Amino acid sequence: MSYKYKTIFLDRDGTINSDPGYINKLEDFNFYDYTLEALRIFDSRGCNFCIITNQSGVARGIIDINELKEINEYIRNFFKDNNFNLLDIYYCTDHPNKPSVFRKPNTGMIEKAAIEHKINLASSLFIGDYISDIEAGNRMEIDTMLVLSGRGHEAVKSKKIKPTYVVENILRGAELTIGPIEWRLQY
Repeated sequence: MSYKYKTIFLDRDGTINSDPGYINKLEDFNFYDYTLEALRIFDSRGCNFCIITNQSGVARGIIDINELKEINEYIRNFFKDNNFNLLDIYYCTDHPNKPSVFRKPNTGMIEKAAIEHKINLASSLFIGDYISDIEAGNRMEIDTMLVLSGRGHEAVKSKKIKPTYVVENILRGAELTIGPIEWRLQY
């Protein structure tokens, strides 16, 4: 049986890692305890991953671009060390008051990723914890998953978004769409 999704677009803060506010140094970046397990479940079906993240802290003067690059390198190494196929990390440093086509809910980062990596959006899933994540996925007609981690409890109340799935966190989302790892190991 083939799995519906080939590419998993992931928001960063609040989706795969805790979101204490603007993360401006590597020491403050922490994956959720369940992120590795969730990624393993998606990986077991041959999924590719692509991170799509707004990082307005750079434009606000809160995050140094070199610190952001260091965090991105740490994330790349985490994916590489676990043999997960991370296509790329796309980030937008625009201030919300001066957004370009790349700042979510705009779709520039998704479109760029699709072109650069020949991603079939019809077989993609966008996972995020914020209204702008789901809006961006909806605009691209991609299936979306709102996780209630991070700011998801606020986002779920919005009438502006129509997520395909609403789940507690990315691990529950992986289990919902694929099944828990223990189930798969029996076959």
